[in-house]
Amino acid sequence: MQTSPRRYHHGDLRAALLTRAEETLRERGPAALSLRELARDLGVSHAAPSRHFKDKQALLDALALDGFERLAATAEASQEGLGDGFAERLRALVHAYVSFASANAELLDLMYSTKHDPDASKALVAVAFRWSDHAISLIEYGQRRGEVRQGPVMGVALPVFAALHGYADLAATGMLPPDTADEEPGQGLDEVLEFILRGAAPDPAEA
Repeated sequence: MQTSPRRYHHGDLRAALLTRAEETLRERGPAALSLRELARDLGVSHAAPSRHFKDKQALLDALALDGFERLAATAEASQEGLGDGFAERLRALVHAYVSFASANAELLDLMYSTKHDPDASKALVAVAFRWSDHAISLIEYGQRRGEVRQGPVMGVALPVFAALHGYADLAATGMLPPDTADEEPGQGLDEVLEFILRGAAPDPAEA
């Protein structure tokens, strides 16, 4: 669903540019983004955006950075008010991530493609790792509690991330099975989560 361009009147032009850019990204994809068009949408001079973004790539980098900051904040907020159990904490984190991915599919794609660009800024890489570091720390927490199998943490984390990203991509692209396609984002995810928990559980010999 397209939204009408927002006219800019006063305040933080940089924030207004990012908001309108994200709307355009969602509606028409990254190829449609143009600093000149954003200026026209916001009713400012075509040169005004250059005060904040030297070119389109700088704008895309800023969108990706903002997206990762929001994802990290979402992950951290998902853990508030929970009990100590690993499964409960992982469930909250997984649902938060899938909800974010479903609501921001185009932005998430931009975030990861920008993160892996050789020219990605240090600030972008740092905030991108806030999300993954949080998930890895949660797995280490589960190991300390004896709820996750022992061994190198990435040996556990990689299958978890693969399953999570795979489900999120299916949800974001409308590729879930018909019996779940019309449900709220994250519905049907508990079955995937149970599969992840069984794979991450301690070996019987560790018990």
